[in-house]
Amino acid sequence: MRRTQKDTEKSARTITRRGLMLGGAMTAMVTALGVRMRYLQIDQAEEFKLLAEENRVNIRLIPPVRGMIYDRNGKILAQNEQNYRISITREDAGDVDVVMRRLATLIPMTAEELEQTISDVKKHSAFVPVVVKDRLSWDEFSKVAINAPALPGVVPEVGLSRLYPRDFDFAHVVGYVGPVSDKDLAGLEDPDPVLRLPKFQIGKIGAERWLEPMLRGTAGTKKIEVNHVGRVMRELERKEGQKGSDILLTIDANLQNFTQARLGEESAAVVVMDVTNGDVLACVSSPSFDPNLFVRGISHADYSALTEHDHRPLANKSVSGAYPPGSTFKMVTALAALHSGSIGVGHSVRCPGYLEYGGRKFHCWSRGGHGAVGLTRSFEQSCDVFYYDVAQKVGIDKIAEMGRMLGLGLRHDLPMSAITEGIMPTKAWKQERYKQDWRIGDTINASIGQGYVLASPLQLAVMTARIASGRAVEPRLVHVVDGKEMPVAEAPLLDIAPEFLTAVRKGMHDVVNGAHGTAKGSRVVEPTMVFAGKTGTSQVRNITAAERARGVVSNDQLPWNRRDHALFVGYAPYDNPRYAVSVVVEHGSGGSTTAAPIARDVILAALNKGLPPLEAYPASQRGRIETMLKELPLRDPATGIAPKAERA
Repeated sequence: MRRTQKDTEKSARTITRRGLMLGGAMTAMVTALGVRMRYLQIDQAEEFKLLAEENRVNIRLIPPVRGMIYDRNGKILAQNEQNYRISITREDAGDVDVVMRRLATLIPMTAEELEQTISDVKKHSAFVPVVVKDRLSWDEFSKVAINAPALPGVVPEVGLSRLYPRDFDFAHVVGYVGPVSDKDLAGLEDPDPVLRLPKFQIGKIGAERWLEPMLRGTAGTKKIEVNHVGRVMRELERKEGQKGSDILLTIDANLQNFTQARLGEESAAVVVMDVTNGDVLACVSSPSFDPNLFVRGISHADYSALTEHDHRPLANKSVSGAYPPGSTFKMVTALAALHSGSIGVGHSVRCPGYLEYGGRKFHCWSRGGHGAVGLTRSFEQSCDVFYYDVAQKVGIDKIAEMGRMLGLGLRHDLPMSAITEGIMPTKAWKQERYKQDWRIGDTINASIGQGYVLASPLQLAVMTARIASGRAVEPRLVHVVDGKEMPVAEAPLLDIAPEFLTAVRKGMHDVVNGAHGTAKGSRVVEPTMVFAGKTGTSQVRNITAAERARGVVSNDQLPWNRRDHALFVGYAPYDNPRYAVSVVVEHGSGGSTTAAPIARDVILAALNKGLPPLEAYPASQRGRIETMLKELPLRDPATGIAPKAERA
């Protein structure tokens, strides 16, 4: 059927109207989109640019695994143990106070710990996890895991913590780790970013501190996508860090344990050195402490017990203690006089029991005197007057020069804390320090290791090792790093004539083995282990003329802290020196009665690489020595497990 003209016109009008409506709608839509695009791209450009930048890929650090520390034979001294711990992230927790108080009902936390943790959480960025508690038991860990739905933001996890399995034996040598403090960061010019991780631990004292760069390792990284509020959306990539170096020290763990046990509760220090290469085989300060207490967070009660103890267990007496060396210094005076030509090997002095100078009497320890005394006998019977006479001939500056040649008055470079350089005085030193002239009386006092002279047990061991070997051996503590043995250059010969060293060694031999030697009670009868040494007793109080007139009060009648220090230095074997030892017993009264027996036992243990052999002792002493050895609280040599009765 054909359409009429009228119908065609009507249809055209309808299409035109619809087209206009559709075009208008499309124009309106395009206009609206344009306006919206202008709003987003121009008016809101800065806001969306900021959001886009914050919703980006972040790089976060993965803490490295700390290197382990071993003794020279591969026995573990510091290791990492897995431990159960709890962390919390503030942005996921919501109300931190509420969540933490719920958590405190599940795991043991003091009110102080709770408040401190809440403060730490609020101090760090909202998305940074903060460790709440570590070293949890499995039961405690399980309770938290089971109640996780009621603890938003709390994550039970397995981490690593430092453990010192030989605790007391190596507290001063190895040290301990602890959380990074503001003081630690302030002392670094460009701190490693990993040090800013919450509760990241670094070495605080001992080898842990001074070998920190090697032990720490290198942090790993992980790439994560986070939104504009810092919430982790996903992990994109992970790169593990490099584990810290494993280090073997020169210390022998069994010898260290024997020495620690042998000292018992004495306030004392012992150092044993290999005279051929300077290896420190034992470095003991007594009494000691458990470094694990500091890693876990030591209580106020435990810390107060350590700081208030009159034997100062926290002090490393072996390297930081500075003591008047007493008669152990006489080798320095003798060698200074011989080396300078002030006396010859055959020099002799008459000892009436004192030397009078400037109207003052300088007394010998023997009130009746020793009569005619030559060099060897001056050592054997420790005659003070011989050295008073010699010191005036040689002078303090030459004595100090020899002291430094033998390792005194110097800070030896070991990775240990608070190493003292002691005092090796000179005329210039006194003028600079006290604005006073040096006097002959000062020289006389210094000649027998009193007055201004101070030395540490480490320095005395170095001195003895140098006399025994004739070489300028330096002490060392690091033996192997990551399987690579640290090279040791041969020590140069001392600038001392061999005949002078021989004469002094002979005197040290007679101290222990002579008929009238001050340490004859500590002689060794095994021919391959013959011992040589020198006793020393240093005063810690002044003895007045009035007291001398009525009789000097004996040490056992004095309070402990006013008694003399007891010292001994020695080496063995005499004819082929291998090990040197120094012993200082604070307020131990006598070097011959207290320090020398300890030195003999320790050096025999070093030579025997185990317990001292009974056959090395005089027959009359073997029963007593056997009983003493059986009663020592020694660790199992193979496992390192301590006896149940070990002191706390």
